[in-house]
Amino acid sequence: MTHDQHPADVADAGSEPPAAKLNHPSSLASVARSRITAPEQAFPDPQPEASVGSARRGVGVRLEALRAFYGTVEAVKGMDVEFRANEVTAIIGPSGCGKSTVVRCINRMHEEIPAARAEGRVLLEDMDVYDPSVDVVAVRRAIGMVFQKPNPFPTMSIFDNVAAGLRLTSGGRGERSKLAMQTKVEASLRAAGLWDEVADRLAAPGAGLSGGQQQRLCIARSLAVDPEVVLMDEPCSALDPIATLRIEELIEELKTRVTIVIVTHNMQQAARVADRTAFMLDGRLVEVGPTQEMFTTPSDPRTEEYVTGKFG
Repeated sequence: MTHDQHPADVADAGSEPPAAKLNHPSSLASVARSRITAPEQAFPDPQPEASVGSARRGVGVRLEALRAFYGTVEAVKGMDVEFRANEVTAIIGPSGCGKSTVVRCINRMHEEIPAARAEGRVLLEDMDVYDPSVDVVAVRRAIGMVFQKPNPFPTMSIFDNVAAGLRLTSGGRGERSKLAMQTKVEASLRAAGLWDEVADRLAAPGAGLSGGQQQRLCIARSLAVDPEVVLMDEPCSALDPIATLRIEELIEELKTRVTIVIVTHNMQQAARVADRTAFMLDGRLVEVGPTQEMFTTPSDPRTEEYVTGKFG
């Protein structure tokens, strides 16, 4: 049950074979699809501030009949929901309801757990990321992930932390490639609101930053490879209030460029940052709608009980 049924803004793929769909000129997701089905190209010539710092039309995500298992235990039980482009959607619910499992299914990290599997479809616009033709590594480039605990690479510098993904996905060499990488790293750090704090110490260890700075460094690392979607699994749970505020301000800025899905236990945070909120209980979606309505006039009494603190 939802407050608002919003049809997905996707092209009708009809019966086209996967190869034909990849470059369909009428599809809003043609670029996204090509990026998750083809190897990344070498760096282009650097552009001012790079694309990572510019507003752009985002790419939506839609889950259809998503089920997720840990062995024989079903953690997500047939979930249908849309995460709209250039919006922040918060997923709330009590511990163990399947929130984190859902976001890990979106970028196919769930399958890395032994005996774990997923069923159903995860559509990046109209491209199923579980399609056999899709490169799973490229999926995780197009759909970035920020974890609960900041996880910078401990032996790498600030610069190398951001550049790590770029080096893995590019075959570029030479001075032009180095200049492009420097431009991209700076643009990513600026987009993450960290450049002014680290510009004079890029060679310092990333692990030497404060907790809040480390989390923004991880966000910059995700942004460096130009994702279409950024998933955040309780990104502020280990941070102090000031660092939390910086991350929340950053989320508001980032949604002009990417689609954001955030898992949070903090009702106040969901109310502050999310355009829409989805409430999960026992592995199922109870309802989803505009955040203000979800917190003031929810359709399901279980949602009202949860957001008012009567359980969870």
